[in-house]
Amino acid sequence: MTDGGNRSILVLGIDPGIATTGYGVVREERDGSLVAVAYGVIETPKEEAFPARLQALRGELQALIARWKPDECGIEAIFFATNARTIIPVAQARGVALLTLADANLPLAEYTPLQVKQAVSGYGQADKRQMQEMVRMLLNLAKIPRPDDAADALAIAITHLHSRRMNQAGK
Repeated sequence: MTDGGNRSILVLGIDPGIATTGYGVVREERDGSLVAVAYGVIETPKEEAFPARLQALRGELQALIARWKPDECGIEAIFFATNARTIIPVAQARGVALLTLADANLPLAEYTPLQVKQAVSGYGQADKRQMQEMVRMLLNLAKIPRPDDAADALAIAITHLHSRRMNQAGK
C-alpha cells in the first residue's frame, strides 16, 4: 500500500539462514502494482568460524539496508523442526538479522511459512514450485527468481505488503 497515496513503499524481505540468507526488495507502486527492485542471497563460507559468519551476515545486511533504504521489513519466523543441529544455526542467523534490522530502526513483521503460502498463493499447502510461479507472476518477472532462497525472500516481502494492505483497509 502506498503511504497515504503520496509515495510508493519499499519492503525488504529476508529468508534467514547461516549458509545462505535470501533477500528481496519489493516496491509497491501507487497503483498497487509490485516491482522486484533487487533480490539475491548472502552466502557465508562454511570454512569460516561461526562468529565470523554471523559478522559477515550482519555486514551484508547493513550494506543492503544502506543501499536500498527500505521503509519496512518482513522476515520468516522460525517454525518447528526436528533437527536441532540445523535449527539452532538458522535461529542464530535470524537473531543477527533481527538485531541488524532493529539497529536500523526499521519497522518489522514476522511471517510463518504458512502465512507466506496463504498470502502469495492463497493456498497454505502450496508447494515450492507453485510459490515460485506465483512470485514470478505477482512481480511480472520473465523467469522464476533464483536461487530458491531469493524467491522465498521475495515471497516474504510480498506477504508483508499484502498484510500491510489488509491492516490499512481495516482502519
